[in-house]
Amino acid sequence: MTTPEPPSRPPRETDQERAVRLQAEMLDAPMISEAAFRTKSRRAFVVGGAAALAGFLGWRWIGTQHEVENIPFLLREGHRLNEQLWRGLYNPDRLAPTFAVSRSRMPIANGSLGLRSDLDPDAWMLRVEGPDGALLDTLDLAAVQALPRVEMTTELKCIEGWSEIVHWTGARFSDFAARYVNQLPEGLPYVSLATPDGDYYVGMDMASMMHAQTLLCYAMQGAPLTMFHGAPLRLVTPLKYGVKLLKQIGIIRFSAERPADYWTERGYDWYIGH
Repeated sequence: MTTPEPPSRPPRETDQERAVRLQAEMLDAPMISEAAFRTKSRRAFVVGGAAALAGFLGWRWIGTQHEVENIPFLLREGHRLNEQLWRGLYNPDRLAPTFAVSRSRMPIANGSLGLRSDLDPDAWMLRVEGPDGALLDTLDLAAVQALPRVEMTTELKCIEGWSEIVHWTGARFSDFAARYVNQLPEGLPYVSLATPDGDYYVGMDMASMMHAQTLLCYAMQGAPLTMFHGAPLRLVTPLKYGVKLLKQIGIIRFSAERPADYWTERGYDWYIGH
């Protein structure tokens, strides 16, 4: 009588083969061998390394381009295209979302450039200039507060990535600008704003400034502005990021030329709309 041979055992699988098999079973995917797994891993490494190298060389190449407003031409061109897009989407009749006052809170006092801690709010005066820099007016805070009072609760967005819902009180810039209609040329496209010492300054497009939700703000969260939040007067609009919302306004100039902008000179987009 012949004794049957015991069935042959399958070769013992390696730990890596077992891990691949279990993963394939979980994903209901075809099995791949350890050799194939290694091949795919090498290929992924090579492709990833090539992509990283291409990105590095591309960035180095961008850095060799001539500069426009202190950054490489291609980056500034990207900012220009971004502005073109947002200008095309702008609708003066469209309002940013508003919220219940109960959802608002005091934001962090982010940025102190140009803020004078020794400024006396009672002695503060706002200088208003025409496109040639000529003086049109000087106003105290009471003159701004005499304009129609507006309250709104909108979202303050910082370019750093955080946001906060804030309750604002002030006067529409459009009501403020109406005081000077007879003193200015028609169709001026820009407005420049600066702190009293001139250390911080922003340039704004007139369309955004004349929007119904753009305010010269003198109170937030139901109380007068603190010095760190721009007392006695600051710019507020939900159409722009916080870097444009100048605190402690000292000068407002109506301009025919695109005004200088502090952060644009340091590589940022001039328009900074959203």
